[in-house]
Amino acid sequence: MTISLYDAVIPPMRQIVGSVQGVLAKGAKHCEAEGKSADALLSDCIHETMLPLTFQLDSVIHHSIGAIDGVRAGEFNAASGLKTHDYAGYQAALAETDERLKALSPDDVNALGGKDVIFRFREQAMPFTAEGFLFSFSKPNLYFHATTAYDILRMKGVPLGKRDYLGQIQLKTG
Repeated sequence: MTISLYDAVIPPMRQIVGSVQGVLAKGAKHCEAEGKSADALLSDCIHETMLPLTFQLDSVIHHSIGAIDGVRAGEFNAASGLKTHDYAGYQAALAETDERLKALSPDDVNALGGKDVIFRFREQAMPFTAEGFLFSFSKPNLYFHATTAYDILRMKGVPLGKRDYLGQIQLKTG
């Protein structure tokens, strides 16, 4: 069986973006039940040396649809100057991210194969192929930031489990 670039990238990205949407929905429900504002969660982090939930959510978006945009442009930059939202705004931004990923056609994504991509961070410029960038850089970053967002909410008492993190798994159909 041959697997395409689209198959290796877009469904897993949608799965994780969807799981973060579900985790945030549970976070909002938990806060409502506790009589607290979900916005208060946005500044939380799991350790003082780590960035807050806002950065984790921005990074989920940046390393999913932002990665595809970067491959198309041939350049991907470190996340900076991103628009910070309130809790509901992040929920909407993640929904938009999923819609944009869903709208990508296999032909459009597969055509990106072999394309040169430069990752720029401060003075560094790291050259990749599209596959190397997506598989070894953006997807691991996507998983890391999704996991960290999950961990922050779990630490704050949101009743989450492994199934929440996994999201909609890709079951065999037919």
